[in-house]
Amino acid sequence: VRYGTMRENVMGLTVVMADGSVVKTGSRARKNSTGYDLTRLLVGAEGTLGVITEVSVKLYGQPEATSSAVCEFDSLEGATQATMAIIQCGIPVARIELLDAPAVDAVNKYSALSLNVTPTLFFEFHGSTASVKEQATSAGEIAADYGGQSFQWTTSPEERAKLWGARHVAYYAAIALRPGCVGMPTDACVPISRLADVISESDADLKASGLVGPLVGHVGDGNFHYCIPMDASNPEEVAAIKAFGERLARRAIAAGGTCSGEHGVGYGKLKFLEEEHGAPAVAVMR
Repeated sequence: VRYGTMRENVMGLTVVMADGSVVKTGSRARKNSTGYDLTRLLVGAEGTLGVITEVSVKLYGQPEATSSAVCEFDSLEGATQATMAIIQCGIPVARIELLDAPAVDAVNKYSALSLNVTPTLFFEFHGSTASVKEQATSAGEIAADYGGQSFQWTTSPEERAKLWGARHVAYYAAIALRPGCVGMPTDACVPISRLADVISESDADLKASGLVGPLVGHVGDGNFHYCIPMDASNPEEVAAIKAFGERLARRAIAAGGTCSGEHGVGYGKLKFLEEEHGAPAVAVMR
């Protein structure tokens, strides 16, 4: 959250275009008002306009102190509302990740952990020793207003690694719920102000569909995924998962978001481009 997405952190590129010419974009200057912003265009094109061979990125200093925290919630709605409040209050959180109860349960089984099976937020704070403590305290107070419990934070590298370990294996833990299945992750991103509503509606939709899909969210920027283990040999199940994914995509677009925050369009979401951007914008892209 604190450092932005990859697009904001790319300073320049070397790109081989379709005709074989080599284009260099950007500079080391902090500001540039000459020419088109080809760097952002080429990063956003995700390889369709040329092959990126070199990337210059921003570097950040190692923070004086780093702390991580975990907070359990009574409900998924409480966790998402707490996220919205923390972001809107301007607390400079480095990252906020969400695991819903099924995701926590899957992680427990996969990694032999004993986390309470309840919606859980994972935080990381960067800064000076004093500011990290202040950020964690403020986030904990806000979380408590939305049903947050057992807000635990630590600066110990070993404890931080343990806290984040659960988050890092969530995708594999979800697939392991159904041995022999493949993972079919969804991807949607919405404005922070609509995060709670969209996740609540999507969670109800998932349950009504009879599907298993732990939720993992990079909720600090409104991005979330359902990690659905899929039996590829079952046509009805495949169709149900695709239908759920399409409803989720349209729900995100209707909320002023996007059908894909990270994974890209591909064949599966090609039909949503025009719905999201409009025919004139797609024509310009072509």
